[in-house]
Amino acid sequence: MHTHNLDQWQHDHVFDTGNSAGERSTRLVMWMTAAMMVAEIAAGWYYNSMALLADGFHMSSHAVAIGLSAFAYAAARKYTADPRFAFGTWKIEVLGGFASAIFLLVVVALMVAGSLERLVSPQPIQYLEAMVIAGIGLLVNIVSAFLLGAAHHDHGHDHRHGHDHHGHANPAHGHDLNLKSAYVHVVADAATSVLAIVALGGGWLYDWWWLDPVMGIIGAIVVALWAKRLIAETSKVLLDREMDAPVVQEIRDAVEEGGRAGETVVTDLHVWRVGKGAYSCALSVVTHDPALTPTRVREWISIHEEVVHVTAEVNLCEQEDERRPTHAHAT
Repeated sequence: MHTHNLDQWQHDHVFDTGNSAGERSTRLVMWMTAAMMVAEIAAGWYYNSMALLADGFHMSSHAVAIGLSAFAYAAARKYTADPRFAFGTWKIEVLGGFASAIFLLVVVALMVAGSLERLVSPQPIQYLEAMVIAGIGLLVNIVSAFLLGAAHHDHGHDHRHGHDHHGHANPAHGHDLNLKSAYVHVVADAATSVLAIVALGGGWLYDWWWLDPVMGIIGAIVVALWAKRLIAETSKVLLDREMDAPVVQEIRDAVEEGGRAGETVVTDLHVWRVGKGAYSCALSVVTHDPALTPTRVREWISIHEEVVHVTAEVNLCEQEDERRPTHAHAT
């Protein structure tokens, strides 16, 4: 029975402490969006405005998506110390961002369908009243965007960012994709509110009834482009497609340039993200240096603080004798 202290070889797997400011802001924006949704649907029904009803139901999908982002924060925080999550709970937030992006595509489909229907069968609209409610909705969206943007800015300063190969901070490594998804929803809602106001103004002043559904289609295209980009960013993390990240070449250079020139070569390298600015890697090296150990490999990689979990295998290359691989687990 081993009785020695093993603390230096053990560690937890909580690589990200979450974003408390983002969670608070997202929850507040969720309630603001839900309240505005109820106001727009009620006003649309009272003023017989299909534009307001459509925008209200459109906002309801955003309320659900932003609520999903808030739930993702809470779930990630609740299970942060759960050992069943091999590398912590950060990807719950990324999954929330991915699901929110899918909701955006549902919104796009509803916007296109509603706009085409109004082109075929125009509906009478009380333009002035609808413009007032749409203006209030735009104000709510601007305030919401400000809250989420401030939370993202604060988190960017507080979070330990990754570094490029020159040792400079790389803010891209610290993005909160869950917060970004909520922000995209709010900005998309603000954009559609602006388009709605323009369309309602054109209809009120010039009787251009067709402008409302046309603006709806244009807004849907803009939202679809935002959703596509967000899906690409989140799915990249969920599928561990990180081998084109700058840190991969940084790890390879640190190991191959760490010893004497030409003596050590990285033959297998896998890198994946386990936090907003944290990466794990597993690598195998072949070396002519009999003194090289996995601990030494870890020391070379440790200059990059964003690499928080390392599994190294060292294979000694000799002309007449090949030794068995040495395995080590280090952080």
